[in-house]
Amino acid sequence: MFVLVNLKAYPCDPVAVAEAAHDVAGSSGVRIAVAPQAADLAAVAETGVETWAQHVSPNEHGSHTGSTLAERAAAAGAEGTLLNHSEKRMTLADIDASLDAAERADLETCVCGNTPAQIGAVAALGPDSVAVEPPELIGGDVSVASADPDIVTDAVAAAEAVDDDIDVYCGAGISTGDDLDAADDLGASGVLLASGVAKADDPKAALEDLVSPLA
Repeated sequence: MFVLVNLKAYPCDPVAVAEAAHDVAGSSGVRIAVAPQAADLAAVAETGVETWAQHVSPNEHGSHTGSTLAERAAAAGAEGTLLNHSEKRMTLADIDASLDAAERADLETCVCGNTPAQIGAVAALGPDSVAVEPPELIGGDVSVASADPDIVTDAVAAAEAVDDDIDVYCGAGISTGDDLDAADDLGASGVLLASGVAKADDPKAALEDLVSPLA
């Protein structure tokens, strides 16, 4: 199972969370990555934790003010990138262009979708992985694996119908070991979470609880 912690724009200490994630990954053997703000990529990568960008733009070098170039994210230490999160939606054309940019920069990719139908559509673009995240459950206390297990199994089926090598992750409301266990049982290869770690009083303890079923 893969655990990707999205720090969004929460007022947490990204380096402290990254150090906690690095420690827990080392002690548990679970693959854990952290996705900080673009400005914090280098500082987070320096902790040794696997580091992801929250987004890369569908652009090459040029006159694109405000863009996050995949090449610059990689140079700062990113190893992968999220795309099309519910809070950073993209057109299919832009997702496709960002996937091309990520490939040029040798970044692993995970494209998010709200429904199994969306998962099937974005899987057809050829990312390394996809993640199903119903927006109404994001940031809440109830995980998608508990509230709507069918959406996870249907998302897995939709992705496998396109390419059975694409990993499927689930997100929205993930915060505990029980949530991770449920996601695993439903066929997911990993989980995305944010507030469960980024807003926790003790991020290391939160991560230790999360990965406890795998330790």
